[in-house]
Amino acid sequence: MDRSFKELEAIVRNRICSVCTERTTEGQCGLESPPSCALFRLFPQVARAIQSVTSDDIHQYIEAIRRDVCTVCEAQARDGSCEVRRQVQCALDAYLLLVVDAIEEATARTFDKTGIGTLPAGPAAHPGPQIRL
Repeated sequence: MDRSFKELEAIVRNRICSVCTERTTEGQCGLESPPSCALFRLFPQVARAIQSVTSDDIHQYIEAIRRDVCTVCEAQARDGSCEVRRQVQCALDAYLLLVVDAIEEATARTFDKTGIGTLPAGPAAHPGPQIRL
């Protein structure tokens, strides 16, 4: 099913913003600068990266995001490190599984989450600590 970036963004906003830890008690975005949210600031690249993957392996989605989105994000350093991501302040990184699921569902694709165990935090080339789902 083909959907525009605008439609996909609305679906993802509905799914992610409602559970985001930055959300205020009034249900509004609590970021000092809401347009700075990497998930939505770079949404076309996010959607393209996710749609470029056909797999049930979340690591392939992570690689696509690191390659196609993180490399153009001003928060990532030249060496691939990202202090925002390291501090778990990047909504794209923190909610990636939910973002993938929302986009795949909206485009009539399925993402089987049963095999997901441990996700690497930080740049794909530098595994770092593990996040347990």
